[in-house]
Amino acid sequence: MGLLNRLTTLIKAKISTFLDRHEDPRETLDYSYQKQLDLLQNVKRGIADVVTAKKRLELQKAKLESNIEELNKQAREAVSLGRDDLARLALERKKDSMTQIESLTSQIADLENEQAKLVNTERRLSAKVEAFRTKKETIKAQYSAAEAQVKITESVTGISEEMADVGLSVQRAEEKTETMKARSQALDELIDAGTLQDMTSDETKVEEELSKITSSHEVDDELKILKQQVPLKKKAKKEETQEAQQ
Repeated sequence: MGLLNRLTTLIKAKISTFLDRHEDPRETLDYSYQKQLDLLQNVKRGIADVVTAKKRLELQKAKLESNIEELNKQAREAVSLGRDDLARLALERKKDSMTQIESLTSQIADLENEQAKLVNTERRLSAKVEAFRTKKETIKAQYSAAEAQVKITESVTGISEEMADVGLSVQRAEEKTETMKARSQALDELIDAGTLQDMTSDETKVEEELSKITSSHEVDDELKILKQQVPLKKKAKKEETQEAQQ
């Protein structure tokens, strides 16, 4: 029994959680409002039934009252003709009709009281239903607004997360770019230092060395020419000074 009770409680909890997760308050409010309208409609039908029954009784009462007049006339006519037996019969029918009229009058009064109660009930219920309708629409509007706000917030949150991912992607791209630049500069330095060979150049290693030697000889030759030119300038300046002193 203990295990069965635990399973029953667990099942109820699961059902309650499922219903709470999937229940739309707006639908629940509309359903409650419809049930109240149905109840109000039943009250109105009850009033209509009571009024209909009262009308039938009133028609029967009016018919009996009409018969009483006819029976009085018949009784008087029978007496005038010396037919007391017929007069008695007419008066007995009149008595029965009057008894029925009294009963119908009582029933009509009861129905009028019932009708008044139902009318008061219908008025109070109508007021409550209208108040519930107003409150229902207010709650539905508030719920819809809150639901829209939640969706907007969720959307904004999703956008923020996406922007954060974009920011990380940009940061990684910048880091990779800087790393690539540094690597390119390092390779250029290694190529300039001769540690690495520039595969894009048409010259071979031997040609590079020969080019360096040729360049070095050209520099030496140019330096010799400069050395020859510098003393000549100094000597010319000395001769100009001696001529000025004389």
